[in-house]
Amino acid sequence: MPKNRGKEGRDDYLFGEAFMQRKIKEAVCDMSFLLERGYGESSSCELVGNRYKLNKRQQQAIKGMSAGETKVNNRKESQVIYDDLEEKTLIIDGFNQIIILESLLSNAYLFKGKDGAFRDISSIYGTYKSVNQTESAITMFADFFEKYKVEKVIWVFDKPVSNSGRMKMKLLQLAKENNYNWEVILENNPDKIIAVSNHVGVTSDAWILDRINSWCNILESFVSSNYTFLVTI
Repeated sequence: MPKNRGKEGRDDYLFGEAFMQRKIKEAVCDMSFLLERGYGESSSCELVGNRYKLNKRQQQAIKGMSAGETKVNNRKESQVIYDDLEEKTLIIDGFNQIIILESLLSNAYLFKGKDGAFRDISSIYGTYKSVNQTESAITMFADFFEKYKVEKVIWVFDKPVSNSGRMKMKLLQLAKENNYNWEVILENNPDKIIAVSNHVGVTSDAWILDRINSWCNILESFVSSNYTFLVTI
């Protein structure tokens, strides 16, 4: 089992120094301006990345943090506060949310986007492997659901990703042991399933956030304001 999630050897230099963070913030502002003007994401990221001399990991970070003002406003308007989750059904972008929380618990860098959503720069490349923080991440979500009296949780995972079946069994076993009202489904295209759902979505995926009726930023409840490895604008 891998020990941690997300952090690489040079990340403290790429994201931790005050100068680097200031440069990244300026890059996010520039890229967001271009996106609002209708420029494509890839071309905008390449242009801004070249201007600020950002490497691939830094460019991946600013891509997750950037968004045009119109999309930011639309995402914030569709956001649901925690107290409104009572007796609601949540549909969870499973790997997306668990991996980001694993990264948080691993002291990896997280990036708060202009829309308020938290993202990391981990990638599972078609294969998911549990890490030391996986169990804790799942427990934290379960405690959150109980605290805010969520009626039902639907976890959705990418079926083609290796070990998605094991994750399904893990969650169903936990639900059985604790009498949680959880459903776990595997889908070839989970993003679309979540985006068209009438339930409250839980994801940091920008494509989904631009299409879903309502969403909740649960990860925000886990990120302390003094978290050392948080990059914001």
